[in-house]
Amino acid sequence: MRSPGAQILTKGSVREMVFFGYMVFSILFGLLADRYGRWKILLISFLWGAYFSLLTSFAPSYIWFVFLRTMVGCGVSGHSQGLIIKTEFLPTKYRGYMLPLSQVFWLAGSLLIIGLASVIIPTIGWRWLVRVASIPGIILIMAFKFIPESARFNVSTGNTPAALATLEHIAKMNRAVMPEGKLVEPILEKRGKFADLLDTKYLRTTLQIWVIWLGISFAYYGVILASAELLERDLVCGSKSDSEVVVTQGDSEEGQSPCHCHMFAPSDYRTMIISTVGEIALNPLNILGINFLGRRLSLSITMGCTALFFLLLNICTSSAGLIGFLFMLRALVAANFNTIYIYTAEVYPTTMRALGMGTSGSLCRIGAMVAPFISQQIK
Repeated sequence: MRSPGAQILTKGSVREMVFFGYMVFSILFGLLADRYGRWKILLISFLWGAYFSLLTSFAPSYIWFVFLRTMVGCGVSGHSQGLIIKTEFLPTKYRGYMLPLSQVFWLAGSLLIIGLASVIIPTIGWRWLVRVASIPGIILIMAFKFIPESARFNVSTGNTPAALATLEHIAKMNRAVMPEGKLVEPILEKRGKFADLLDTKYLRTTLQIWVIWLGISFAYYGVILASAELLERDLVCGSKSDSEVVVTQGDSEEGQSPCHCHMFAPSDYRTMIISTVGEIALNPLNILGINFLGRRLSLSITMGCTALFFLLLNICTSSAGLIGFLFMLRALVAANFNTIYIYTAEVYPTTMRALGMGTSGSLCRIGAMVAPFISQQIK
């Protein structure tokens, strides 16, 4: 029988290595995006993620599986450039409305993968789940033909003709006329410098943002892993189920991999779907808070409520009560992410916006890496 440490390593190593890849490449992609453009890095990250995600389904061993998922994490870290492109095109007054609405698509993807997992894993196995999950990323690569480079980025690098061409195309699509005037923004040769984040002007803001990102990520992955642990161990009133069994997983060529856990029943997948829907539940209130209370006050309220509902998980309750607490927690942590994404993208100038988002995403993954070990240790 494996030692507890070995069991924890086996359960958490895939998640940890994915987050580690994300943490390292998030900074690298942010630096490159500030220097060479958001569109290029976004395309590279999609190609990278889709390629290695598909390769994962053919992993011949556990070590290869972990390595390939790490490569997927590296690629996914560049996806935040899509949010930066949206931020730089949207006027300030519309960001608080449009960016949180993007959460709807994140929710749709989360619900889709849970539904697919409940059908595919018990029938044809995890490899086919990974293959099917890779399809959207491959298809979306073709959509890059219709995604323009940030006009603000082009202006800041002195490429004003490209920025004007993009804006004229947008005006034509909307049957509007370009306003008179010139596009003006200071052109800086030195871009994407890490030292700028720690400059006196931004030092306090940067440190605060890093701490907030780390805390929000810890809470987000904490509630997701808490959901899985509570379901797996059948914890409703805090008592461990006596029916723990050993389930053997793995193909004959891959060796035996004992997993001390309960296989999810259909009811468990339904519970995960219900709690995941919570990520969109507070979106209307979150949008109102961001736009009328401001980014900082709205974030303070939702983070305080998040801490309160984590404490409520300790209350002995029914399955319905547990699902309700998980539902609200998912709603609150999603609201936290909506707000901090907007705030981070707005607080830094164009020349360091991608790097600021990248370093924040890196700190975010540290919180995500710590959460699994705590969820396994504190039982």
